[in-house]
Amino acid sequence: MLSIFDLFKIGIGPSSSHTVGPMRAAKRFVCELDAKRLLLDAACLKVELYGSLALTGKGHGTNRAVLLGLSGEDPDRIDPLTIETRIIKISKDKRLNLLGKHAIGFDEEADLIFHKHETLPRHANGMRFTAYRRDATVLSARIFYSIGGGFILAEEEDVDQRSLASEPIPYPFSSAEELLGLGKTHQKLIWELVLANEEAHRTRDDVINGVFRLWGVMQDCILRGLRTEGILPGGLNVRRRAPNIYSAIADSGAADPLSQMDWVSLFAIAVNEENAAGNRVVTAPTNGAAGVIPAVVQYYTKFVRGAEDEGILRFFLTAGAIGHLYKLNASISAAEVGCQGEIGVACSMAAAGLVAALRGSNEQIEHAAEIAMEHTLGMSCDPVAGLVQIPCIERNAFGAVKAICSTRMAMIENSEHKVSLDQVIRTMLQTGRDMQARYKETSLGGLAVNVIEC
Repeated sequence: MLSIFDLFKIGIGPSSSHTVGPMRAAKRFVCELDAKRLLLDAACLKVELYGSLALTGKGHGTNRAVLLGLSGEDPDRIDPLTIETRIIKISKDKRLNLLGKHAIGFDEEADLIFHKHETLPRHANGMRFTAYRRDATVLSARIFYSIGGGFILAEEEDVDQRSLASEPIPYPFSSAEELLGLGKTHQKLIWELVLANEEAHRTRDDVINGVFRLWGVMQDCILRGLRTEGILPGGLNVRRRAPNIYSAIADSGAADPLSQMDWVSLFAIAVNEENAAGNRVVTAPTNGAAGVIPAVVQYYTKFVRGAEDEGILRFFLTAGAIGHLYKLNASISAAEVGCQGEIGVACSMAAAGLVAALRGSNEQIEHAAEIAMEHTLGMSCDPVAGLVQIPCIERNAFGAVKAICSTRMAMIENSEHKVSLDQVIRTMLQTGRDMQARYKETSLGGLAVNVIEC
């Protein structure tokens, strides 16, 4: 079973699969060398990126993430303000200090290779790390896959071993049907089941503090996005819009009956402009969709009468349960299933979480999650220039608004619905498998080829 703290991870932008995952994989590679006492025998390294990582890696900062991971950095601890200076120094000196312990020569142009026309067998986001001895023989070679949301797999692994709870849990579930059944059998709401599972390997205080640490990072991200002006990096010359939208909305007052939706859109845009700038965000469940859940939680705290801290806790625990179902039974990787696996899943999680925050029933939670994904099926991933900017930033705003709409529909109508969440999850996976690769984070189709880069 995944913990909610596996799905919600603090990291840096712009992409969980193309930035956070490769950074984790690079660090794991050199840590394994170090653990085997082989690190000091490494004379040089070669890093090879395949498939989607090669096609959109530079736009997503994959090359930078790899260099930082090899240097020993973690996505959740690195200071984003130091990154640019460090990357410039590595490029200028053509030297890399592995784990901060062992310096080797490293020429990014020659030693970091983008195989744009090759894909490794298990996933579109593949990478190979090879360390060589001084006599040019191979010291160690490892293949990793970045499978979405910052999760990684080594070639021989079936699951991300470092991201699974090691202790038995009281309420395991692998489908929405099982989750609803557990609720009926034990007379518990979904958030209560998830809390009990989390308490199997951490204290209740740790769970609560962990949730509010995540929410604190999300709030800080919203505030930075509202205040920071300028041009987003990458060459598209996309200007940050959140500060100007914030001023316009704040000046308009509450006369407009749709102003709440304007605020929700603004919160999402603020977060994803921060993500596009490579700053600190929370994968929710990915970086590309990082703005949906913060925007909906902020909607709850700002506009729902009687909003409370326990409502925020209920939101995250319930959203985590829904995210687990998608991760287990389908995918949260746009390179595998398109943007329905990112914005779609975030929208579904947010809708379910908001129902829980509003004290809805388990059946209403399942219904809201189903509605949100049902109307996101088939969404392609076609970032212009491989950057998480167009259409990704606005897409988060629409995902957040759609989540709130899904919640309201599910809570107003109490009759049985015809399509189950399990059915829509299976459909999402099948749709993703049928989708052409050009529409799955390769920037070879859709808006990515029909919008002239400026």
